[in-house]
Amino acid sequence: MSDINENIVVELENFAKEKGLDFSSELESISQKIKELQTAAETTWKKVELARHPDRPRTLDYIGLIVDDFTELHGDRFFGDDPAMVGGIGFIDGIPVTVIGNQKGRNLKETVERNGGMSNPEGYRKALRLAKQAEKFHRPVITFIDTQGAYPGQGSEERGIGESIAVNLREFSRLKTPVISIIIGEGGSGGALGIGVGDKIYMLENSIYSVISPEGCASILLRDASRAKDAASMLKITSREVLDLKIINGVIPESENGAHTNPAETAKSIKARILADLKDLMQRNPNVLVRYRNKKIRKFGRFQE
Repeated sequence: MSDINENIVVELENFAKEKGLDFSSELESISQKIKELQTAAETTWKKVELARHPDRPRTLDYIGLIVDDFTELHGDRFFGDDPAMVGGIGFIDGIPVTVIGNQKGRNLKETVERNGGMSNPEGYRKALRLAKQAEKFHRPVITFIDTQGAYPGQGSEERGIGESIAVNLREFSRLKTPVISIIIGEGGSGGALGIGVGDKIYMLENSIYSVISPEGCASILLRDASRAKDAASMLKITSREVLDLKIINGVIPESENGAHTNPAETAKSIKARILADLKDLMQRNPNVLVRYRNKKIRKFGRFQE
C-alpha cells in the first residue's frame, strides 16, 4: 500500500507543478492520512502475526491449565473422528463442563495430523454431539475457537461441510444450556461460527475474528494477495475493533507480546472470566438463555443512521 499511495502523492505533486497550482496543504493532509493508514495496517498485522504465532497456546493447552479431570471423547457417530476438533468433559472449580475446540498442530507433523485446525464435517458433527450431550446432562459448554476456517477439500465438501456448519448454527442457537465461546487465536469464517454461537463470546487481546483471511480478501477484493496487510486493516479483525462492532461481549487480556510468553497467566484470566459468567448463566432459565441468545444474534448487521 505504501508504494501505491506514495506514487499517488508524486503524481498529484507533478500535476500541480504542471498546472501551476498550489496543492501543498491538500497534499500534506493526504500524506498525513497515508501515514495513519500505514501505521494502522502495521498495528493490525502485528495482531495477525501474534494470533498465528506457532508457539501460541492451543485448545488442549488451555484445557490442561483450566480444566480438571478432563476426558476427551471421540467420533461423530456418522463417519469418524476429526483430530482438528477436540472435545470432552471435565471440571472447572468443581463445575462439570463440556469443552470443545479447534486444535492446531505445534509442528509440521502435528499440523498435518490436525489438518492445521481446519475441521471436516465430522468435526462439527462431533462438536454438536458433545453439545447435545451437555444439554441432556445440564452441563455448560465452553468452546475454544482457533481456526483459519473449515476445511474446503473435496472429501469435506462431499460429506457436507456446509450443511454440518449450518446445522450447528441452528442447534447451538437453541441449546438449552449455557454456552461460552472464546477466540484464542484465529476466528476464521464459518469454521469459527460452527462452534461460536454462544451466550457470551470473548476474544483474547491478540486474537483475530473475520469473515475471510486477510490473504483471501486481498486476492479477491484487492486483486493482489501481497496486500494482505491492507486487507487486514480494512476488515476490522482485531479484538478491540470487533468489540466496538458489538459482535463480542469482551476482550480477555494477555501479554502484549502474546499469550505464548505467559500461558499460565492468560489461562488464569480465561478461567476467571468463565467462572464469573457461569455463576450468572447457570442461574438462568434455559428458555431465557435461548431467547436472549437469539435476540443477540439477530442484532448483528443492523445499522441505524
